[in-house]
Amino acid sequence: MTGELRMTRQRTAVLDAVAHGADFRSAQAWHDALLHDGSSVGLATVYRTLQSLAEVGEVDSVVTDTGETLYRRCAAGEDHHHHLRCRVCGRAEEIDAPDVEAWAAAIAARHGYTGIEHTVELTGVCAECAAT
Repeated sequence: MTGELRMTRQRTAVLDAVAHGADFRSAQAWHDALLHDGSSVGLATVYRTLQSLAEVGEVDSVVTDTGETLYRRCAAGEDHHHHLRCRVCGRAEEIDAPDVEAWAAAIAARHGYTGIEHTVELTGVCAECAAT
């Protein structure tokens, strides 16, 4: 596990649930899934755990157009990556964005910055949703 996050029983339950889900979901939706599976983890614990796991890179997060944060465990592991997410159904694709990486490095260098971090969220409507 990355970072200094101590794995409690509750954190392990949340991480296990997220590891078995394929889509981005809100903390409330992950909490509902945990309850359905018989867990007694509280909603506030799920929120805090997801935020902590995102901070150490164990889960990815995206922010919807309404400002809600969604979380999932990504296949890309610890590699820096970006997502293209459908605004209608929430489906997300992990994308390589070498041009974005080069742009961020160039902007940072131009202004004398180092240690740059960035988040790029691309949203649109997937082909399936556009067809309906």
